[in-house]
Amino acid sequence: MPAELIKLYPKNPDLTLIRKVAKALRDGAVVIYPTDTIYGLGCDIHNARAVERVARIKGIKPQKNDFSFICYDLSHIADYARVSNSAFKLMKRLLPGPYTFILDANNNVPKLLNSSKKTVGIRVPDNDIPRLIVQELGNPIITTTLREGGPEDLPEGIAYSTDPELIYETYRHDVDIVIDGGYGGYAPSTIVNATTDDFEVIRQGLGEVDWE
Repeated sequence: MPAELIKLYPKNPDLTLIRKVAKALRDGAVVIYPTDTIYGLGCDIHNARAVERVARIKGIKPQKNDFSFICYDLSHIADYARVSNSAFKLMKRLLPGPYTFILDANNNVPKLLNSSKKTVGIRVPDNDIPRLIVQELGNPIITTTLREGGPEDLPEGIAYSTDPELIYETYRHDVDIVIDGGYGGYAPSTIVNATTDDFEVIRQGLGEVDWE
């Protein structure tokens, strides 16, 4: 059965549809959704079968994943990661925004996600659609970058698909819901290693980092 295509607007998204997506995630759905950078692929962090589906779509093993968590805000980050005062201050200044912060994971990270990794990526995107879905769900969702098969399938120099209708055509038999939140961006999030207070940008993406 093909995925459902749901149209949502980043400003004041329909809360009835937000609740529908959250329920689907709770029931094990795999969803494609917009962020403040590129489109993401994800599911409820507590649903092992859904996590395995996401890994299959990406062509990787769940234990060797590069998944991050999308959180609504900073209030529950300590539930899943150890955060220094300096890191928290930096995150509070930059989030919501196009950044992924790498932090030391704690024992609350689901074992399927944490079996071979001691860190976790945290995202609080500046886009109300995924944040409100997470708020309604009651816990983070995993997120991973969505590629259109590979850079060879896209114009030269572009590695990510931005058109939600093309994304739907590509993935409609792999996922349960595709959220059309308008055109996405071309650049991924900036990844910051915040496991120590010697913060390091390990991937420069859309977000600029000012340490001051």
